Amino acid sequence: MKEDDPENRPKLRYFRYAVISFTALIVLSLGFSLIPADPPAPADPPISEQARAAALQDSLDLRAAAGRLSAVAAARGDANPAAADQTVTLLTLQARALLSTADSSPAEDVPASATPLPSGQSGPAAGAATTAEPTFAGLASALSASGVQRLTDAAKVDGGMARLLAGAGTAQLLAAEDLAAAAGVAAETLPHSGSAALPAAGPSAPAPVATASACPSPLPAPGVAGQEPTSTGTSAVLGSALSAAVTIEQQSMYAYQAALPRLGAGDAPAAEAFLGQHRELAAEAAAYALAACSTPQPQQPGFVLGPDFLATPGDGLARLESEALPAYGDVIARADGGLRAWAIAALQSAARRTAHWNGGVGPVPGLLLDQDQLPELPASPAPASAGSRGPARP
Repeated sequence: MKEDDPENRPKLRYFRYAVISFTALIVLSLGFSLIPADPPAPADPPISEQARAAALQDSLDLRAAAGRLSAVAAARGDANPAAADQTVTLLTLQARALLSTADSSPAEDVPASATPLPSGQSGPAAGAATTAEPTFAGLASALSASGVQRLTDAAKVDGGMARLLAGAGTAQLLAAEDLAAAAGVAAETLPHSGSAALPAAGPSAPAPVATASACPSPLPAPGVAGQEPTSTGTSAVLGSALSAAVTIEQQSMYAYQAALPRLGAGDAPAAEAFLGQHRELAAEAAAYALAACSTPQPQQPGFVLGPDFLATPGDGLARLESEALPAYGDVIARADGGLRAWAIAALQSAARRTAHWNGGVGPVPGLLLDQDQLPELPASPAPASAGSRGPARP
């Protein structure tokens, strides 16, 4: 029969090969298409989130070290264990302010006395290594290094986080100096002394004055609700913050002039120096405000100081200096570049003057915190969904 013709057999064989090859090709292609591709690597967190997480980690490490140091100091009968206790309180509040809902179990949830500070450690992290004998000098050095890192990060993160980190870093530097004094260690030996990473504490060159063509509106309005502010609106908010700083500096100048005849001989030299700082800051803030298209109020002939100020001028100056802290915090949150560095330096300067007059700077100078509204540090690891409150809003 025709089907059994030997001549047809090679043709059938080639046809079978073609069908089998085609089927194999389909199976392979379907297999490759069904194999899921490797997921892309997760993107790095934003720089502000990285800086916040690092600050939280350091605050928890240092808090644990300070708690251990307090216990050791009390057991040894040291003359001044209160400095370590104050550091624990400071770092606890800072950690709560830095806490985020993503931190269901921040760092290692340990009590404040669980991790000792390495003796003489000067690195930024207190918990990298441990010994059984913490020291005030070691804690002061680690706290100073952490403060330098916070201020360095504040220069490059988002505005609100910049204010939070600048305040936390400033408070850590002051606390480091207090600990060094308790240990009999010269403040000049701390990492932040003369650090090139910190903004200059002295006055900087005034900003150029804006021209009329560059400022079509002195105080343009921000963007409408629900939208991002326009560039002119952002400039207006910054100009308003700078004008507020000018006003507080003018009031401080007047207050120091009124206080000088009433201060004792021991306080007069410092007051004279502080008056000069306020003159420079007022001129610089006014120049920056004009560059931001805002016209600050001219110097007033006088301000109401009140009878309490005249009776105890030192206390009055402390209150006035502390009022400058949130003013400069506002500038930090709205500025960037050289202007932000200037505002960070002005914040540090105001905090030091406040401390000189025995005023309180708070755990985050420049940011008004309601401690009752801060989230509590978790006592033990919790599920990732636990906790509904976020960090304090700078």
